[in-house]
Amino acid sequence: MAVPPSYSDLGKSAKDIFNKGYGYGVLKLDVKTKAQSGVEFATSGSNNTDTGKSGGHLETKYKVKDLGLSFNQKWNTDNTLTTEITVEDQLAKGLKLSLDTSFVPNTGKKSAKLKTGYKREYVNVGCDLDFDMAGPTVHAAAVLGYEGWLAGYQLAFDTEMEVIHRTK
Repeated sequence: MAVPPSYSDLGKSAKDIFNKGYGYGVLKLDVKTKAQSGVEFATSGSNNTDTGKSGGHLETKYKVKDLGLSFNQKWNTDNTLTTEITVEDQLAKGLKLSLDTSFVPNTGKKSAKLKTGYKREYVNVGCDLDFDMAGPTVHAAAVLGYEGWLAGYQLAFDTEMEVIHRTK
């Protein structure tokens, strides 16, 4: 068996039937391009014809393939700047480490999330530390696959509150 999907992707195909591409009352435009230097640019905009609300974002991606590094920065019309730095397959094959930060200049609100993921044949596990709240929140998930069968488990532990868990 190949690498199983992540926990969040379990059942995604079924959900996409009803959610993807059916934006009734929504106009949307996506544009993507890639510079000769390898930097990718993407921009999108949307307008809800019922409410009149519009939104959009500008995104840049840059990859250093030799080092397994990627840099992704996005700025949206809500004036939120997000940055993600990722290292993949460098410390161990199948291991992905990311630092995801966001900053809202108007309010000064900042957040950070440290993400880890490990994918190999039969297993896909991940653990994230979210520093957005008063105390860090730990999110963990695992999916095991064998002969077409998948089993997944997800939990969240708020260091200020209690454990929340789900099984699929």
